[in-house]
Amino acid sequence: MASIVTLPLTLSAAPAGYSKPAATGKPSAPVARQVYPAGPSYISYARRELLQISFAEDDEATSSARAAEAAAAAAANTGDTYPGLGEEDEAKDLLASDPKDWKKQDHYGILGLGHLRYKATDDHIRVAHRRKVLRHHPDKKADHDDGFFKCIQKAHETLTDKDRRRQFDSVDWNIEDEVPNPAKVPADQYTEVWGPIFAREGRFSNIQPVAEFGGPDAPKKEVEGFYDFWYNFDSWRSFEWHDKEANEGADSRDEKRHTEKKNKSERARLKKDDNTRLRTLVDNVLANDPRIKRIKDEEKAARLAKKKGGATPAPKKLTPAEIKKQAEQKRKEEEEAKKAEAAANQASKADREAAKKAKEAARKNLKKWKKSIATVISGSNYFQAAGTAPSAAVIEKQLAELDAIVELAEPEDIKTLKEKIEAAGNGEPAKKVLQDQVAALGDKGAGKFTEFA
Repeated sequence: MASIVTLPLTLSAAPAGYSKPAATGKPSAPVARQVYPAGPSYISYARRELLQISFAEDDEATSSARAAEAAAAAAANTGDTYPGLGEEDEAKDLLASDPKDWKKQDHYGILGLGHLRYKATDDHIRVAHRRKVLRHHPDKKADHDDGFFKCIQKAHETLTDKDRRRQFDSVDWNIEDEVPNPAKVPADQYTEVWGPIFAREGRFSNIQPVAEFGGPDAPKKEVEGFYDFWYNFDSWRSFEWHDKEANEGADSRDEKRHTEKKNKSERARLKKDDNTRLRTLVDNVLANDPRIKRIKDEEKAARLAKKKGGATPAPKKLTPAEIKKQAEQKRKEEEEAKKAEAAANQASKADREAAKKAKEAARKNLKKWKKSIATVISGSNYFQAAGTAPSAAVIEKQLAELDAIVELAEPEDIKTLKEKIEAAGNGEPAKKVLQDQVAALGDKGAGKFTEFA
């Protein structure tokens, strides 16, 4: 039997003027609505009913599907985005790179990005650096040699710094930058030859995308737009990479300012020369562009047709036999041109390789040759009178002019200069050899020499 519990609570009296609220209306009439089942439980039920399978069979199929999805996700996460990148075998001369001479090392080649160079993305650099570090860490070598490892770190430091990478890309000597004579490029190959060249030059443009060269049938507006873009080319290319550092231990503020002034002047000169080079290239390509002649001929024909008051006469309709004959003739000409080009390339490939190796060897020995010449200058008392101590200004001036000779002359010429000056001996004969070298520079050395002029 239920018991009654009485609580010791006393309700207060209703406030004065309170009245019970009256009913305001009636409940709304019921409405019939469609109800749809939802949720994983109903989906499982429907699947079992449609496929006529048991609970155990459905559970097994669901588990297998989930396992397959997990395996696919794991494979996607562990996939090699850049297979082989940074894992290739390095050449002996690359492994022998001197980390102290980092301004002359190929930073892209060090990281295995030589095939990409300026096209390498931040992800390429990151992945290649990680793999190179894992392969060449000093702890993994028996002799603990860390020379190449330091080169790897310097390459990563340079290529991950936007400004430093631009400085290196501006002077990247590993990119082929030679161009053919526009007057000797066949008309039917003109766009094929110059399109890639201007795309390569476009890497220095502040404005992207760069105007493309276009095809042989490009309309007048497209051709004019291309040349207008390149005649107003806005280049970010700079030459800070060639800047010379102040002498080690130099605390003189004036000396540092002098070095910076010379660097700034040299950068401006190189920038001016590069702008002149590009402008000359565009001038020569425009002067020999067969599309310009085609456009002029079309405009002339249109003017004549308009003057005569009639439409441009339609070209003569060729018979199928004539069309086939022209196609066959064109095919033969193309095959002969390809064979001639292949033969020329094969003949000159060995010469180019030999010239390239000789140039690289000369560049590596340049510092040694310059040091030998400087030794002769020093042994000649900087060409001052016997018993007279040369002033610091004279020493600095002569060494600076020696640097200028090395910069302006070809590496092979510096080798010859070193041999001549050693054969001449100290004193005035050596100075005469230097003066002859300055005279041989011609306009390139105008106004830059006083000690050896």
